[in-house]
Amino acid sequence: MSDSFKYKRLDKNDVAVLLVDHQTGLTNCVQDFSPDDFKNAVLALADAAKYFKLPTILTTSFEDGPNGPLVPELKEMFPDAPYIARPGNINAWDNEDFVKAVKATGKKQLLIAGIVTEVCVAFPALSALEEGYEVFVVTDASGTFNKTTRDAAWFRMQAAGAQLMSWFGVACELHRDWRNDIEGLGTLFSNHLPSYRCLINSYNHGKQAAK
Repeated sequence: MSDSFKYKRLDKNDVAVLLVDHQTGLTNCVQDFSPDDFKNAVLALADAAKYFKLPTILTTSFEDGPNGPLVPELKEMFPDAPYIARPGNINAWDNEDFVKAVKATGKKQLLIAGIVTEVCVAFPALSALEEGYEVFVVTDASGTFNKTTRDAAWFRMQAAGAQLMSWFGVACELHRDWRNDIEGLGTLFSNHLPSYRCLINSYNHGKQAAK
């Protein structure tokens, strides 16, 4: 490990979430995760964004075409969030309104997830890195055609300085300390991880038995 290494951890006071092209048509391209696992991870990330009150930006590309509209769950969860329907820009960062929305958050750390990983995630991630942002890619809330293309995208972004994380890792790093809120974070995890619901149920049972 280099002596110059610095652990750049997520700071909930300096993070914005970019949900890029989670569109109904594009979801059919996601083959590197099962449909249920992928949907669960996307909604878990969205729930974490709401739990930590992170500014969130939604964007779509060419939604009148085969890519389709934004998946309805995300629109319902963030009815007041900036929503940038790009008319054709493949790289969201090429869209002036999108970049303005990102800059308007005033945050320097960006959590990015989307479909497909090597394009809709990688292109804005690389563009944001070039402009000096700290970029964290939420791997399990981003999907693509297969593991080969996914891994190539991960390697490319990581080589440029992006950090790769899961939605669960994101939530834990943002939370920092269980003493901040056990019930709230436990509920978030339980809603998306059946095994964690068993853990929390056991914990709650133990608390009741100790009274």
